Amino acid sequence: MTGSMLTKRFRETVATLVPDFEDSDDILGLAVSGGPDSLALLLLAHESFPGRVMAASVDHGLRPEAHQECEFVAEICRVRAIPHQILKPSLPIRGSLQAEARKVRYSLLNGWLKSGNIAWLATAHHADDQLETMIMRILRGSGIDGMSGIRAKRGQIIRPLLPFSKDLLADYVAGHGIEAVQDPSNKDRSFDRVRVRDALAKLSGFDLTLASQSAAALDDARAAIAWMTDNLAAAHIQIRDDGCVLDNQDFPHEIIRRLLLKCLHICDPALSPRGAQLELLIKGLSQGKTMTIGDILCKGGATWTFASAPKRNIKAKNG
Repeated sequence: MTGSMLTKRFRETVATLVPDFEDSDDILGLAVSGGPDSLALLLLAHESFPGRVMAASVDHGLRPEAHQECEFVAEICRVRAIPHQILKPSLPIRGSLQAEARKVRYSLLNGWLKSGNIAWLATAHHADDQLETMIMRILRGSGIDGMSGIRAKRGQIIRPLLPFSKDLLADYVAGHGIEAVQDPSNKDRSFDRVRVRDALAKLSGFDLTLASQSAAALDDARAAIAWMTDNLAAAHIQIRDDGCVLDNQDFPHEIIRRLLLKCLHICDPALSPRGAQLELLIKGLSQGKTMTIGDILCKGGATWTFASAPKRNIKAKNG
């Protein structure tokens, strides 16, 4: 695919995700690390919407080379007159590095969007990322929500590179005479994603971009189930001062599971039960049992009722 064809397809993808973008004055923010994927995003967006893009790079402070890589991106942007900013966390990242780094990254980028009055944030997730994500979630036993993969649009975030393969994007960047940064963590087999990526590299003759079509179809199914659940919740969940009642459970299992979650979140929005906990609760309530989960008392039967469990009266003993 030629560069002009790639740019045309990129513009079409953005138009699909944000139909009124091209005819607006909105700015498209770009998360650019210096790797081949994000540099392709930078070049394609700049060629598609000159004067309407801004870029940011995040220096997580985890590697000594990170700041130099951000400066590398800054220079590419300077040559093309693209506004660029380097974002740094105020505190060191601790805990699970990949998960915490991701959380910090999006927090910094969201702050950048607000301060710069930037309408949309584009990230460089591509077709290979999508397939890796779907396989990882299969291996973790995810349901349809997880199997929807990386969503092409979520809030202000869009991912216009999902229809493109990593090799295609890397060739596009190389065609501009730019040598992209190679993140050493992409070779670290202690990460699940790297092991999945290595396994996929042994396959040949498959069109990896089709994974995004499957993910999109699953996301449509997820949205349809969510829409149905919302409508059934409005008809069958009665909210009370002390909790709520579900007056009908004659639905497919997935719908019951989602209605149950809605009831639990009415009582405690912060509750995040595991799948196995929900299955045990559904089974017990279907048998008319009274059970607790978190601080919620759940009573089964013809109707299911949910309310805060009464606090235990603990009397101090005199010694």
